[in-house]
Amino acid sequence: MIPKFGPGVRLQEDKARARWIVMAPERMFLPDETALEVLRLVDGTRDEGAIVALLAEKFAAPAEEIRADVAEMLRDLIAKGALRE
Repeated sequence: MIPKFGPGVRLQEDKARARWIVMAPERMFLPDETALEVLRLVDGTRDEGAIVALLAEKFAAPAEEIRADVAEMLRDLIAKGALRE
């Protein structure tokens, strides 16, 4: 799966509140730090495996420990309409 932001959805920095937000039509999401690390890697070209590999490298953690969390997070964001496959 190659996750992409849905139509009209974007990750942006809210400088007034000093935090990152996901803007979507008629709603917004406030990602926690873990979700933000994943969302920053969603560019429409990286598949789930590439995202896991980059996070494993960045945090010096085994990919198999990260894979399930990333998969669950991506499924949740797809269900909320923030991402699509």
